[in-house]
Amino acid sequence: MAMPPAAPAATGQVDHADHVGHTEHTGQDMAAMPGMTMGPPDGAYAEGSGTARNPGNDGAMRGSHFMAGDWMLMLHGYAWGVYTDQGGPRGENEAFVTSMAMLSAARDYGGARLQLRSMMSLEPAMGAKGYPNLFATGETADGRIQLTDRQHPHDLFMELSARLDVDAGPGSVFVYGGPVAEPAIGPSAFMHRTSATYQPLSPITHHWFDSTHISYGVVTLGYAAPRWQLEASAFRGREPDQFRWNIERPSLDSWSVRATWTPSPAWAVQVSHGRLKSPEQLEPDRDEARTTASVQYAQHGVSALLAFSNKHLLPGRTLTAWLAEANWDIDRHHTVFARAENVANDELFPDRTDPLHDRKFRVGKLEGGYAYRLPFVGPFDLALGGSVGVFAKPAALDAAYGKMPVSVSLFAKVSLGG
Repeated sequence: MAMPPAAPAATGQVDHADHVGHTEHTGQDMAAMPGMTMGPPDGAYAEGSGTARNPGNDGAMRGSHFMAGDWMLMLHGYAWGVYTDQGGPRGENEAFVTSMAMLSAARDYGGARLQLRSMMSLEPAMGAKGYPNLFATGETADGRIQLTDRQHPHDLFMELSARLDVDAGPGSVFVYGGPVAEPAIGPSAFMHRTSATYQPLSPITHHWFDSTHISYGVVTLGYAAPRWQLEASAFRGREPDQFRWNIERPSLDSWSVRATWTPSPAWAVQVSHGRLKSPEQLEPDRDEARTTASVQYAQHGVSALLAFSNKHLLPGRTLTAWLAEANWDIDRHHTVFARAENVANDELFPDRTDPLHDRKFRVGKLEGGYAYRLPFVGPFDLALGGSVGVFAKPAALDAAYGKMPVSVSLFAKVSLGG
């Protein structure tokens, strides 16, 4: 994640702190801090992951903000305890913990602003196979067999980056990157979208939209104006390997471009395209051309996303995916959420001897749930909830997945700053 042209970004009309009951600085609060300047005066956007933008009404970057001399520091994190029962013959039930801790530091230098950011996770401790997630595919647990119907854990180092903005006209020219960072492609990664705040599982379309959010080696150059942003990245296309505790060797063998429009605090629209060099460890001779488009909305406690991705394998077929998700904070305690996905996947049967190997199947998932939020200890909040997911699939998959698999997940999420 990275900061906007004037750090930190101002919020729009909704302060999430009013809903969850924690203390959070808005962009206007931050503007009053020594050495800090404010983002767009109308709060047209808020920070997302990498250099992505979210709608301004999604609010300031959640977390605890405080000053240390001329530096503004932000600490954020969460830990989820989840129990999931993924139905059908290929489903599993398992309890697991996902986590993230983030520390950023930002300061002004006259007409320039610098932000340093680190983000880490203890998910490698859950084991190389990650957790059950029916119809999810991508990456590997052992370097030989692709993970199927499971979501891989995040690496220990999720981000080690810096961003420098220099005032230029109505906005700023910026450079962003680091040994572990996120290139300019796709919308904000799912763990940084308010529309997915209480979704206990990653999207099954993760590798169509978010697979680059941990990239080893990124350099992004762009221009950020209050209502639009243009940027281009060079980065390493290969996804992280099965060794989750280390930092892999960075390289710059792939590229992407992205345009983002934030016409008001309620909307964020992006289109992006990239060419990824050898993204899959188990298919080193295959590249990928990826095109994405997304619209995000945030107003009156509702945050929503609609996104499309076209993944063209080179050489190979084209695989498309749709994703829609929404989060509604009914009041300070009650939230309902939902996610709908539809994806063409040819990785459900990695065994080359299987007659269904390398066949493309279009599958869908609809998941909805509820979360109850309450103060926990000090600056920490607690959310208790659960979700139920149902699937749509072709009859050819009945033998492997059953006719009507259902997933059920229960969770407790402890978070610092929302």
